[in-house]
Amino acid sequence: MTPAALAAGAYRATQGLTNRTEPRQVAEVGGTDFGAMLKAAVGDVSRQGAAMDGKALAYAGGKADVIDVVTAVAETQATFETVVALRDKVISAYEEIMKMPI
Repeated sequence: MTPAALAAGAYRATQGLTNRTEPRQVAEVGGTDFGAMLKAAVGDVSRQGAAMDGKALAYAGGKADVIDVVTAVAETQATFETVVALRDKVISAYEEIMKMPI
């Protein structure tokens, strides 16, 4: 999955969560749960990091072009930044919930 597709999917999923007019259970909608989405995003970052390392090693061995390495680094960075932004939103939402009076 490309970083752009991953980012678009993550933003679409989070926007779907924030634009609800009434509370719904995930099972009713038939979508994936947040934990599975987050696990998949972290897995994608890990896979892209491994691919980036492979490209860097191939470049060091003279078997890859510098453009391939730079592209792999940029893709990994974009995916990682998306996951970090999602994490920041989750933490912010948690903090807001904790501020609510009981």
